[in-house]
Amino acid sequence: MNPCVVLLFAVSLQPLCKTQGIIVTPVFVLKGRDLLLKFDADLPDGVSFVDWKINKTVTLVRFEPSGNPNVLHNSTGGFDFPEKNFSVTLKNLQEADSGVYAAVAATFTGDKLVAEYKVTVQGPVTPVELIVDRVDSNSSESCDLHVTCRTHNSHINSTFRCVDRVCSQEGGEPSEVTTSGASLQVYLLNSTIICNHSNQVHWTQDLNTAEHLCSSNADSRQIVNNTVYEDPQEVTPAPPQNENSTYSLVGHPVPSSTQPETIYATVKKPDRSSND
Repeated sequence: MNPCVVLLFAVSLQPLCKTQGIIVTPVFVLKGRDLLLKFDADLPDGVSFVDWKINKTVTLVRFEPSGNPNVLHNSTGGFDFPEKNFSVTLKNLQEADSGVYAAVAATFTGDKLVAEYKVTVQGPVTPVELIVDRVDSNSSESCDLHVTCRTHNSHINSTFRCVDRVCSQEGGEPSEVTTSGASLQVYLLNSTIICNHSNQVHWTQDLNTAEHLCSSNADSRQIVNNTVYEDPQEVTPAPPQNENSTYSLVGHPVPSSTQPETIYATVKKPDRSSND
């Protein structure tokens, strides 16, 4: 097995639901990466075998009590078994691999759900372009910037006003549109206009400085080219999601190497003090 490059995971801040005392954990994975479902629960007494199932119907892997795995139904990229402890690594995940993965222990008294994940595989978002449509200015002290934030299948417009080097966005809030699970935003941060396209696992940005656009227009009526970023380590991080969101955003660039990174999602032991 390839060594892991980075340890990242996205989990809910609040449980989606409970089944037999087990929290269903949402996990978001970038297309092409590996996902380790790490078994970290106590086996019930009298266990005959442990199954990893998808969508409650298809048994992917069956483990003997000794921990030896038997693949019954392969996934798109196959499996790895890094440890003899009922853990499963899903390889090279694709969108079609999205679903609910559950570990079920078969006992003499019936099946017992041990762990459950709602896995969503997403591809990288497409690049964005920040376009300055028009600059209205009567003096070097103030201007109105009319911009478009555009991706291949969506766009949003917004207006920014700068007076004496202090800039604000019309309406006071970021402009946003959501399509196909991805969010397109244009907003102001420290006098920088940012066009951001993001989903749960990846983002791209195009940005420019509002003050500079105003001064460039006043001085020479020319607008400098924007700079497009796709590495979140080199740009201002994407804005936080709505405070009511149950998911954490893991910004990550498209992998530069052919080796997928591994994301660890750990099965937590059930809270035995909770009601079933």
